[in-house]
Amino acid sequence: MRILPKSKSKKSKLPPKSILERSVGQKPGSLTISADALAPRLFLMSFNEQMHGAREFTDYESLMREFKQTPEARHWIDVRGYGSVALLEQIMKDFHIHPLQMEDVINDYQRPKVEEDHNRLFIVSRMVQFTPDHRIDDDQLSIFTGPNYVITFQSDYEDCLEPLRDRIKAGKGAIRKKSSMYLAYAIMDVVLDHYFPAMAQLGEYAEELEDCLFQKPSKQLLSQILDLKREVVKIRRIVWPERDKINEIMRMDEQLIPQDLKIYFKDIYDHAVQLMDLVDNYKETTSSLTDLYLSNVSNRMNEVMKVLTIISTIFIPLSFIVGLYGMNFSRENPRGGINPLNMPELYHPYGYVTLLCVMAVIVSGMVYYFYRKGWLTNQ
Repeated sequence: MRILPKSKSKKSKLPPKSILERSVGQKPGSLTISADALAPRLFLMSFNEQMHGAREFTDYESLMREFKQTPEARHWIDVRGYGSVALLEQIMKDFHIHPLQMEDVINDYQRPKVEEDHNRLFIVSRMVQFTPDHRIDDDQLSIFTGPNYVITFQSDYEDCLEPLRDRIKAGKGAIRKKSSMYLAYAIMDVVLDHYFPAMAQLGEYAEELEDCLFQKPSKQLLSQILDLKREVVKIRRIVWPERDKINEIMRMDEQLIPQDLKIYFKDIYDHAVQLMDLVDNYKETTSSLTDLYLSNVSNRMNEVMKVLTIISTIFIPLSFIVGLYGMNFSRENPRGGINPLNMPELYHPYGYVTLLCVMAVIVSGMVYYFYRKGWLTNQ
């Protein structure tokens, strides 16, 4: 397993720019469009058991004419991009959307939540995906329900709802037979289902990092582990309110959420609980990866210290010997006499060879002793 390359495109760890740039003291409900907001694209899907139609409109007036021509159908109005304040204000007026709710839509970083307003729901979900640079990318999806329509808002042109559109077009399931509230459920269900492949990819990446840890732990690898830990914390902040949102919907009055629909919301509630379990498992996994990295680094350091200690231990007696014979005590005294106790072996004809042999025997004995003890192997 190779060491994974460091991601080059690194997102900021700060809150989203749209939050940081809010004007202090501005009027509640003011619509402030970001300078990089995309131009709106308008889509309308109308359907019932007998018919289905879907198209993109270039202007809002044409969409509304089509919407009003088939009051017996269910309609899905899909707005992608927030680049026109005039359009958003007109939608607010036509569908009686509260300015504070529309402000939450375009601020584009709300926690998953649900609000009830005159037997209609305002729902915020977050679409997530695991990007190639190993990060959790999340986008806000805002949903408004009505008697025979659902309106969705999102800041980007791409989303995860294409399987649902295909299902409606093919007439599969009960979606074309049931109410607009069922369509809202189906949208939330698809969004939540896309959490699972993202979590699976995150888990595979965590396993790759774990394999790399056993081969070559490095500071770069530790940085990747800490980045992954931040992504797990990020998705945990999304999943927890998602569960609370669905739980709140299940407790709503039956006039708003009929009993036959609550069983469907119970199903996605179970999915949210499963996601919470996965997130908690990955949170523990990333923590254990950090501990494993520190343990591996410590073990490698211990191996290095063991080698250095063995080398130092071998040279201790050799250093003692050469130090002893380097004291240079004089063999002859100033009166010309001989000092018999001052290293007489220095003048032995085989003294140098003998000393080398003694040193070789000491080294061999110590190496053999270390080997028998298992200090030179991994045993």
